[in-house]
Amino acid sequence: MAILGTLIYVMVLALNAIVVLSEDRFLARVNLTPETHRRSFGDNPDSSVKYRTIQLVSSIRTLMRIPLIVMNILIIAYEMVLG
Repeated sequence: MAILGTLIYVMVLALNAIVVLSEDRFLARVNLTPETHRRSFGDNPDSSVKYRTIQLVSSIRTLMRIPLIVMNILIIAYEMVLG
């Protein structure tokens, strides 16, 4: 059971790290924003690893923001009560 709890903590922390990345400060510097990805002639961006990484980061930042707030509150409450 402890392994499952640790795995959940690691997943929540990793998702938190992705969500709090700043587009202006960090993602733009490493060219991982949709605006910095330019389509070249004859290039299929849907198959590139970089394009898929950009889409993954963007999707996680969009879809997981509210669920992560709830998960963080639950984890903090659990640690305070049963810690």
